[in-house]
Amino acid sequence: MLKLENIEAYYRGHQALKGVSLEVNQGEIVSLIGANGAGKTTLLNCISSVHSQRTGGMFFRGKDVSKADSQEMVRLGVVQVPENRQLFSPLTVEENLEMGAYLRARSMNSGVMKREIEAVCDRFPALKNRRGQRAGTLSGGEQQMVAMGRGLMADPKLLLLDEPSLGLAPLLVQEIFRIIVELQREGRTILLVEQNALGALAISHRAYVIENGRITTSGPPAELMRNEQVRQAFLGQDVCLGQE
Repeated sequence: MLKLENIEAYYRGHQALKGVSLEVNQGEIVSLIGANGAGKTTLLNCISSVHSQRTGGMFFRGKDVSKADSQEMVRLGVVQVPENRQLFSPLTVEENLEMGAYLRARSMNSGVMKREIEAVCDRFPALKNRRGQRAGTLSGGEQQMVAMGRGLMADPKLLLLDEPSLGLAPLLVQEIFRIIVELQREGRTILLVEQNALGALAISHRAYVIENGRITTSGPPAELMRNEQVRQAFLGQDVCLGQE
């Protein structure tokens, strides 16, 4: 579905990505793990064309999208849920969800919009009684649910999730990961960026490790869990290796 070839990216003259190549196949959850500053968010921003100072090849569903802008990527079905939610705080939950369908709105009547918002609230029941509440007044977990719901309103073929568990309590982290698996089982393809490496690997089909702007290793989660360098850097020494 997605193929990146030798992506290089720059911020104010600083090279943030150094020849990154990866693939995401349809129906997979693929994780990208790495430390702060490794280039994870930059890579997602390149894929969604939010960051345009890049070189290299990018292909989505067989189409060369190396020069596509961010609006075109959304139209094609590549939708990013950004780090730290980035909601429209003064707007209500429902208005934020409507914004997710902005590029689809002309082809949607009010009934379809209403049904899709209802479907998001069914997936995230905590939002049912918050639809008229300003997004900025929600808890961190509720804001993450709105951010993911807003992304789903764009009807993504490929969903880019940037640190969805960041700052959440353990029970909420488990719920977010459960929903990610649920979305994949319903047919969504997901590229997941996470510092919670163990949690990400537990739900992924494949994973890449990025360090200092380079992909240093990749493979099935069980293989990465056995990799001594990966364990030391991201998983800790007490990780259970029995899970295959």
